[in-house]
Amino acid sequence: MLEIDGLEAAYGDVPVLAGVTLAVRPGEIVALLGPNGAGKSTLLACVAGLVRPRAGRIRWNGEDLRALPSHLIVERGLATVPEGRRLFASMTVEDNLELGAFSPRARAARRESFERVYALFPALRDRRRQIVRALSGGQQQMVAVGRALMASPRLLMLDEPSLGIAPQLVRSILDALGEINRAGVAIFLVEQNVRAALTLAHRAYILEGGRLVGEGGGAELLRDPHVRRAYLGPLAVAE
Repeated sequence: MLEIDGLEAAYGDVPVLAGVTLAVRPGEIVALLGPNGAGKSTLLACVAGLVRPRAGRIRWNGEDLRALPSHLIVERGLATVPEGRRLFASMTVEDNLELGAFSPRARAARRESFERVYALFPALRDRRRQIVRALSGGQQQMVAVGRALMASPRLLMLDEPSLGIAPQLVRSILDALGEINRAGVAIFLVEQNVRAALTLAHRAYILEGGRLVGEGGGAELLRDPHVRRAYLGPLAVAE
């Protein structure tokens, strides 16, 4: 499905990614873990067509994505939920969702997509005429995920979906991602909540200093001494 091979990226003269190779297969949830500044968001931006890599390949079902503009990447079936949500705060929930269905393929399924989003997040149906800035952080994240689903993706990429959300709503967001995946959508997840990400993911990669330093199954990495020491804290090490 998604194949990244030898990816290198930089901002000016500052290297960010160095030779990253990974894959997301159909039906998988794959987590990308690492400290702040490791290059996780840059990697997602490269796949989405927002940052042009310096070297390497990004292939989607065999097609090279590097030369495609971002709107055509969305049309191919890849949608992104960016860090910080980046919603239009003065517009309604429904207007924000509708913006996700901008491509011809998505517009054709617009009605079904609205029902899908509202079934997944019933709170949004009740608030569909409400201005987004009046929503809680968790509800705004639901809008951001819903907007990406309006694009009818086959791969949903999320950058820190639990960031700035009350703990009681984080579980709801993660449960929704599991339901989205069970409906046939692959998920590529960047998440600082390492325990939650590894519990949800089938596989995960660890990115540090722009390089991959580890990979494995979600349950396997939860038991890994380096992961427990570096990302789960002293209490996890002592367990």
